[in-house]
Amino acid sequence: MIWLRRTLRGSLVYAAIILVTLGVCEAVLRIRDPSILRVVRDEKNLLYRYDSELGWFPKPNSTGKFTATHTVDTRHNSLGLRERELGSAAKTTILVLGDSFVWGYDAEENERFTDILQHDLPSERIVNAGVSGYGTDQEYLLMRRLWDRINPNVVVLVYCVNNDHLDNSSNKRYEAYKPYYVLAPGGGGEFKGIPVPQSKRYLFINDWLARNSLVVRLVVSLYLSLARPEIHVPDPSEQLIVMTRQFVERHGAKFLVGLQDRDPELEAFLGAQGIPYASFVGAEHYSSNGEHWTPQGHALVAKRLMALLAENGNLPSDNPR
Repeated sequence: MIWLRRTLRGSLVYAAIILVTLGVCEAVLRIRDPSILRVVRDEKNLLYRYDSELGWFPKPNSTGKFTATHTVDTRHNSLGLRERELGSAAKTTILVLGDSFVWGYDAEENERFTDILQHDLPSERIVNAGVSGYGTDQEYLLMRRLWDRINPNVVVLVYCVNNDHLDNSSNKRYEAYKPYYVLAPGGGGEFKGIPVPQSKRYLFINDWLARNSLVVRLVVSLYLSLARPEIHVPDPSEQLIVMTRQFVERHGAKFLVGLQDRDPELEAFLGAQGIPYASFVGAEHYSSNGEHWTPQGHALVAKRLMALLAENGNLPSDNPR
């Protein structure tokens, strides 16, 4: 009995020491407030959720507000797209893929170029499938996921010159893990990193302990940095564009590209491949928060995309040019 009491007393002392130590560590971390342990407050976790294939994806049937340069209203339909609910009417469907420039960062829905196109092309069905932070790899996978639900006649891939080269070359962007594409020596390649592990961006919000304890966040951060290191691969952007085109044309649709800014090498590649494209260089944009398009910028993008569609025979004769 004496031995048992001593053992119990020793265990309680050690437990008290551990609790006090954790409490001190928690207090120190809260005073220091290191940025790597903060909960990121942006559209990728306020309006999106973890997705095991894509890394992150908007919450279906959700509404909210998001503030960057200014505050905008957001809503996502049952497919998780920042769109109205899509009807089943037999219309020519134009699917637009892209990142935050397409999703409409810093833009109300009716200000986006896709909504402007929808207004100007009432007999068509324009579907905005933009998702903030996506690279071409994620856009390709999303297109495959959505295809049978949308059955597009035309697919427009909007390539963000500012960051898509980087987005496509890593398994981690914007503090979140993502799938990535590894080129093969003889051509082609394969997707890696699927299922995508949860990143601290989502664990800090979804896990109760991590949400309430900086010590737990520190342990999670250290574990992820060791067990899930950031990986960089040669830029597969051109191959991903070719793959997207092949999938689209194999399913009887047409493929077009929009370039957010000037990219001479990529433009030369698109020309060599015979892929029609339009450049949105000169579209007015904000000076901060990613320099996304203003309403005037979206209007210019809509005008140039309308011209691209018309030049490639993707508009009925009764639609305005």
